[in-house]
Amino acid sequence: MPRRLRQLLAAFVASLLAFGQAAATEPGVLVLGRISDDPAAHYDQLKPLLDYVVPRMADVGIREGRVLMARDAKQMESYLRRGRVDWVTETSANAMALEARAGARALLLTERSGVGSYHTVFIARRDSGIDSLDDLRGRSLAFQNLSSTSAYFVPAMELIARGLPMEVLLSPFDRPAEGSVGYLFARSELNISTWVHKGLVDAGAFSNLDWESMQRMPESYRRDLVAFHATGDYPRALEMVRGDLPPAVAARLREVLAGAANDPAASEALQRFFGTTRFLPVDPVTRQSLDMLRSGVARVAAVLE
Repeated sequence: MPRRLRQLLAAFVASLLAFGQAAATEPGVLVLGRISDDPAAHYDQLKPLLDYVVPRMADVGIREGRVLMARDAKQMESYLRRGRVDWVTETSANAMALEARAGARALLLTERSGVGSYHTVFIARRDSGIDSLDDLRGRSLAFQNLSSTSAYFVPAMELIARGLPMEVLLSPFDRPAEGSVGYLFARSELNISTWVHKGLVDAGAFSNLDWESMQRMPESYRRDLVAFHATGDYPRALEMVRGDLPPAVAARLREVLAGAANDPAASEALQRFFGTTRFLPVDPVTRQSLDMLRSGVARVAAVLE
């Protein structure tokens, strides 16, 4: 089948799935879910790993795999509660929201491009006079979007924990009250660094990986900017399963995914699965970090949403 035709077919199938037209989970079917605003692209990233996993789960009764997209977190929560999705891949803050609101369980830590954990950095111009989070009072701060772990949930958690009042701004030209931190959404990491560099906002927050990336932090910006605060580390991404997934199926899925990095047959599927390099156990230290993140996500929702 020509590549273009396959892409169109994948887009058609994914768009159907995005609107929830797939059948509910059936015996013998493993459903991999994703919250997506681009179902066609994400379908192509998810399906190869699902195709690798399914044949290796025949001993626990799995004979077929399906992909089901959700338009947003609320729809995914519904899918998990109703048993329509078995397995979800998500960033850590969104994963903890699914755990709290839909009873999902963390199966494995996901390492992407060799990185299993990262942290948030706050950036400002060197000449801004901003040296600490307290200096953000009366200033503007750019996040990425409402679903970003590193560029929304974690920095918002940090500010709330320090007792800094926050208020949403209508545009970069809007200003917060004197004692508050005004925040707005730049939509991309590059926009965050650009807005800060051009003086449209006073500060920005995103991951240390973005700070180190020449695509998201151009070298021409770097000499004028400084990272003035860093948070603690937290997991980069997680594989989650619905709370009532049969234990034998969950255990076999964990085993297959954990061994995939050592199987040459899985290498291409892993690379297409958002640049995954391996899956790691959720150890006690990771669990403690996730528990703190879950509590922080709930606090952000209560205070800001």
